[in-house]
Amino acid sequence: MYTPKTFMALTGLVAALAFASTGIAAERFDFGKPATQKQIAGWNIDVDPDGTGAPAGHGTVTQGKEIYANKCASCHGDKGQGKPMDRLVGGQGTLASAKPVKTVGSYWPYASTVFDYIRRAMPFNAPGSLSNDEVYSVTAYLLYMNGIVDKNAKLDKEQIAQIKMPNRDGFIRPDPRPDTHNILCMQNCK
Repeated sequence: MYTPKTFMALTGLVAALAFASTGIAAERFDFGKPATQKQIAGWNIDVDPDGTGAPAGHGTVTQGKEIYANKCASCHGDKGQGKPMDRLVGGQGTLASAKPVKTVGSYWPYASTVFDYIRRAMPFNAPGSLSNDEVYSVTAYLLYMNGIVDKNAKLDKEQIAQIKMPNRDGFIRPDPRPDTHNILCMQNCK
């Protein structure tokens, strides 16, 4: 018959054996192997609000219109009106209302955030499949449809940080939520 003391001893023994074998497992399965710079670069694709991290490439509103029609409209509507997925156009002036409409033009604070999201997550059925030029083009088209850039706009890594989104100042910095405990570093950061 097992007593609680016997059970604890067996549990401890099993845990010790499992822990001791992690070195063997690490060696056998390459756990803990340092990532190469090339591996890190493949995952480090974020684009900061100031445009840092934006890749080479470019796109225009005209190119974006065609790509959007072929790869985006079936989910977001031919004019970004939504259905079956999120609405992307309009909503300016509604954020303080009882029924805010959060779109690229009304809610998103940075054009680089739009670019980054499209690059990582769109199209829904094949995320990450668009080339950098296609992402720049679709981003330019969405900005155009929201009245943020004109129809002749060309978007690239230099231009993306220059665009002032309508809701850029609608976000609080630093983040006051209690789940963010780090001290915001603004200069000479480690």
